[in-house]
Amino acid sequence: MDTFGSDALRPGRNSGVALAAVAFSVLALPVFAQSEADFFRGKTVTISVGFGPGGGYDRHARTLGRHIGRHLPGNPSIVVKNVPGAAGLVLANTLFNTAPKDGTEFGTFNRTVPLDPLLDNPQARFDARQFTWLGSTSNEINTCVAWHTAPAKSIAELRQHELMVAGTGPNADAVIYPKLLNAIAGTKFKIISGYKGSADSLLAMENGETHGFCAWGWITMEAERPQWVRERKVIPLVQFGLKKHPDHPDTPLALDLAKTEEERQAIELVVSPLLFARPFAAPPGLPEARKATLRAAFDATVKDPEFLSEATKQKLEPELVTGAEIDAVLARLYKTPKGVIERVKAATN
Repeated sequence: MDTFGSDALRPGRNSGVALAAVAFSVLALPVFAQSEADFFRGKTVTISVGFGPGGGYDRHARTLGRHIGRHLPGNPSIVVKNVPGAAGLVLANTLFNTAPKDGTEFGTFNRTVPLDPLLDNPQARFDARQFTWLGSTSNEINTCVAWHTAPAKSIAELRQHELMVAGTGPNADAVIYPKLLNAIAGTKFKIISGYKGSADSLLAMENGETHGFCAWGWITMEAERPQWVRERKVIPLVQFGLKKHPDHPDTPLALDLAKTEEERQAIELVVSPLLFARPFAAPPGLPEARKATLRAAFDATVKDPEFLSEATKQKLEPELVTGAEIDAVLARLYKTPKGVIERVKAATN
């Protein structure tokens, strides 16, 4: 008589162990999911924005906030709040050092803030590589623009005439970009500090307080001020990115203004953060399960047809950049040669 598998026919000791193992493996995933749902259920998740209301970062955060709740287990309430200060550096310090490390708070700040420690900014009290990066809702190309009545309307004219531009924080795009162009391309930007964000900066340009603004994404520009673009109230001067925006092939790329390989590397270091144009980060040290939950919810939201429809209607140019991709970009940037870093520091301080 064939006895192979006979133990499986009667509930002996070994079969009991095997059945228990199978039961545990089947139940493990639902138990994990249930624990995450139990954590978030009834809680409020806060999304902080490192700028004042009305600008691009604020619009990205509020659009995300309207959709991410249904992708988090337990369907927590979502609150978006503005925490302006130094282009989000204040918020980055808070998230890293004092915010709860449980997944109930995350935020977005200027894409250049993660480079502050690399550039030895003494006000940066964090290690950008240790944030829990959730991802970015966009991958953008930025531009410097001049108002139509400005004294300079091209790079050539900028080498001859001073152009006042609004500054939104010591290490914001709106400050770093014109400083870098002054050092490398010989332009004459004059930065007027004290503006809270793009909304204030654009109002200042329209009112004649300044002549231009140097950190405006093409898509954001067309969404926030379409009549300015249509009526040529703003004149594009130069694009910041690793490639030109396909709709604006005639506007020069900042990389093309470099005269040496070191200058090109310096510009590339500064513009690389545009790959994660609207970054969202939670504090470091989250439990691995919570990190995985937040990242999965973020990815699902940015792929959600309802989110994409709303974001596209607002001309936010939605494009998912994952948290893992941001981790990889920062790891690469933090290996930049010291000489190039010193060149960027000299140019932007």
